[in-house]
Amino acid sequence: MVLRIGVIKGDGIGPEIVTEAMKVLDQVAKVYGHTCDYTQLLMGGASIDVHGVPLTDETVAEAKKCDAVLMGSIGGDAKTSPWYQLEPSKRPEAGLLRIRKELNLFANLRPAVLYDELKGACPLKEEITEGGFDMMIMRELTGGLYFGERKTVEENGVMTAYDSLTYNEHEIRRIAKRGFDIAMKRRKKVTSVDKANVLDSSRLWRKVVEEVALEYPEVTLEHMLVDNCAMQLVKDPKQFDVILTENMFGDILSDEASMVTGSIGMLASASLNETKFGLYEPSGGSAPDIAGKGIANPIATILSAAMMLRFSFDLDQEADAIEDAVAKVLEEGYRTIDIMSEGKQQVRTDKMGDLIAGNIG
Repeated sequence: MVLRIGVIKGDGIGPEIVTEAMKVLDQVAKVYGHTCDYTQLLMGGASIDVHGVPLTDETVAEAKKCDAVLMGSIGGDAKTSPWYQLEPSKRPEAGLLRIRKELNLFANLRPAVLYDELKGACPLKEEITEGGFDMMIMRELTGGLYFGERKTVEENGVMTAYDSLTYNEHEIRRIAKRGFDIAMKRRKKVTSVDKANVLDSSRLWRKVVEEVALEYPEVTLEHMLVDNCAMQLVKDPKQFDVILTENMFGDILSDEASMVTGSIGMLASASLNETKFGLYEPSGGSAPDIAGKGIANPIATILSAAMMLRFSFDLDQEADAIEDAVAKVLEEGYRTIDIMSEGKQQVRTDKMGDLIAGNIG
């Protein structure tokens, strides 16, 4: 099978961690008889340096020709990078928002799994994490506050900023259906997170989610306010199966979940449209402070590649092989610096990629 994969290495640690994911994909292709056909694409700061904008029309067109896109991290240091002297629409993150919109990537899947081998890196008490946990955060990705109308104006001599949070029932229904579909393959529980005690958008969200729930009688639905959810994630993360929520809430909660697992360097991410096409990226940022030092954790990007094989190519066996290889390497005691603990062996970014690839086949 020919896997047509667009590759956006991105900024900061992006090129380092994507290189390791490609190494693992190449090993999978070798073992299982596939061919990886990569198309290199520029986005974010790397695109600004070459084209003056974070995403070009040509890059969007090339991405659409691929079966999936594997991406690193986008952005730099907002205090020192010249990219952030540009107007907001031309900064690195604007490219990320645009490509999600252009490719209609409305469903973001962020698994948060606590590996038994990494319990020592988890900041929570052992009695809370005993037995580990496995949740999936389903975040709506193309609506809400990040895509609403915005402006900053002077009113009566006072600078005033406006950001609009808008959702319609169709946007809510399609992400809710994805959430319930995922729950049917897991433990059949959906926790819908909103702020319905304050926001009209959340009240509509809750109404539509309840309508969708009627189509899935086997799935248990509960509603939870976002502030309570933030507390429950550190109090009892094992209670969650699928967390279904809107764009900004999902952005914040998924980062919190990443630290509950021990490191954001462990969390994969998939953004899907209504076909098999998806964009796969680690949940963490570009970490410009450690870029080029060879200490970044590539596991989240490697696990994102596994999600790509599973969701875009229906290659479950190959995806399992990557996930099993990651678990084996952790079991053997190898760690990057962000998940390092006493008695384990610290390795560099490229060595971690070598070890995982070496456990496939």
